[in-house]
Amino acid sequence: MCGIVGVLGTHEAAPILVEALKRLEYRGYDSAGIATINGEKLDRRRAIGKLVNLSDLLVHEPLAGKSGIGHTRWATHGAPNVNNAHPHRAGGVAVVHNGIIENFRELRSFLADNGIAYETDTDTETVALLAQFYIDKGATPRDAAIQTIARLEGAYALCFLFEGEDDLIIAARKGSPLAIGHGTGEMFVGSDAIALAPMTDKITYLEEGDMAVLTRTSLEIRDAHGQQTNRAMKTIQIDATAADKGGYKHFMAKEIAEQPTVLQGALAHYINQDGTGVTLPAPSIDFAKVERLTMVACGTAFYACLVAKYWFEQIAGIPVEVDVASEFRYREPPVTKGTVAVFVSQSGETADTLAALRYMKGKADSILSVVNVPESSIARESDLPLPILAGAEIGVASTKAFTCQLTTLAILALKAAKDRGRIDDAALAKKLANLRAMPGVLNAALAIEDKTKEVAAKLAETRDILFLGRGAMYPLALEGALKLKEISYIHAEAYASGELKHGPIALVDKHVPVIVMAPRDALFEKTVSNMQEVMARGGQVLLITDQKGATEAGMGVWDTIIMPEIDDFLAPILYAVPAQLLAYYTAIAKGTDVDQPRNLAKSVTVE
Repeated sequence: MCGIVGVLGTHEAAPILVEALKRLEYRGYDSAGIATINGEKLDRRRAIGKLVNLSDLLVHEPLAGKSGIGHTRWATHGAPNVNNAHPHRAGGVAVVHNGIIENFRELRSFLADNGIAYETDTDTETVALLAQFYIDKGATPRDAAIQTIARLEGAYALCFLFEGEDDLIIAARKGSPLAIGHGTGEMFVGSDAIALAPMTDKITYLEEGDMAVLTRTSLEIRDAHGQQTNRAMKTIQIDATAADKGGYKHFMAKEIAEQPTVLQGALAHYINQDGTGVTLPAPSIDFAKVERLTMVACGTAFYACLVAKYWFEQIAGIPVEVDVASEFRYREPPVTKGTVAVFVSQSGETADTLAALRYMKGKADSILSVVNVPESSIARESDLPLPILAGAEIGVASTKAFTCQLTTLAILALKAAKDRGRIDDAALAKKLANLRAMPGVLNAALAIEDKTKEVAAKLAETRDILFLGRGAMYPLALEGALKLKEISYIHAEAYASGELKHGPIALVDKHVPVIVMAPRDALFEKTVSNMQEVMARGGQVLLITDQKGATEAGMGVWDTIIMPEIDDFLAPILYAVPAQLLAYYTAIAKGTDVDQPRNLAKSVTVE
């Protein structure tokens, strides 16, 4: 959600800033802007909509200067228009900001009492106005930033640029991520390392409450108490081409196709070479001592947790509670002895999930996280971070991260079952062998693409769609509905198949397709019974099943998508593929923005 870049460079900053912002487009935005210092003069350019609009503006109204800051804004306070776009400026101060300043009304009142008016609807403008206020009182830019930051309440990642100071950027973070990039005679700032990958692989991550003073040749960091501190500089391995589509029309298509490859990497990371056991990074965990799991996440990651609940309870015999992160800490759940908390997040920076993690600090016996960004806040604040190794995921609608989350959680559930004596060595080896075959099975599943495209053309003409599933396929139905809503803007709902007759069946008619996700498993006959109830009322059923299921129950359905046969335990990972492809091709048929759907952000760093 929103993206920040900053450059103290040796080349013209404007093109570097715009290129870096392009690499942050996946975070979601509705306006963009940059500010630079040319000699002594501070100036800025802003535009609504896509970055191409800002690029066009810069052709006609170029910005010179080798120092600058840039921003892609996802609107929170104030409509997405040029006036509210970042950078915000007050006198000789320009500011870009991710997050929410919760006390901005109080700060506005203070500024108004001192005769200072505001021009925008945003909370961020108060930051620039306040810094300029302190400069007018005689403060240096550095001291003005310090005094301003001290008065802010809420969440923020901030970059300050000051007129007349072409070798100074001040950055700060609280609740929103920020990384510093080290070059040769250059320094950079970015919301995440992927924005900085073409410029440097030397990264310092700011920690909670840090403020950084950057020049081209120095970096000074002070912690939340104002004490000078050192943060490690790390050499990161980020492929500078990770933000390229690689010949695909959309990032989402590329990331769907990458799933067999990234799953292979995740499996190799956690399963022993001989395929007989699971190895977790230190400090590992003994599930024999765990009495309960509390799993917390948002969106697609939440559905991964719902699948894992079936696995941990059925295979490992551990009671599991799953919560939406945005609700979890507000109900103040009691935490009993022997509870392990598991937090799942692609970005590792999801504000609600991070807040829930901090609530569990000191309450849970141990905190595990399943994340895609090893240096993220959630990973760093966990006792045991488990990387899913999906690689950079640019499309807003999560695909390969979801299947990698499921794979990592499946491995964790198998380790738990073995620790607790619920399965023996032979059973574990068999399950792991099936898991290691998953990349090949997923690759075969991608062959349904043409059939899915054909079906999606018809789905694109509808206004409402229902998804049904039983057991661990119920969360997959939820995920299928979410994917469709996210990128095609078609209203979709998902229900446990057995709940159909308890209300949702009233929606069924010939105009509402019902997508049934049902491999031929132990619950298949019950699902078929629910499917027959739909067809008896004129409902159009799309059955997603394997060949056995299609042979047994395919008569009378509107259409069928045939999946490879799979062990029941692993079906949720496999059936993510049709959920993703249906959403993708339905969105293509409707002509929506697949990679950057309206109103959505990839990384939600505010509550």
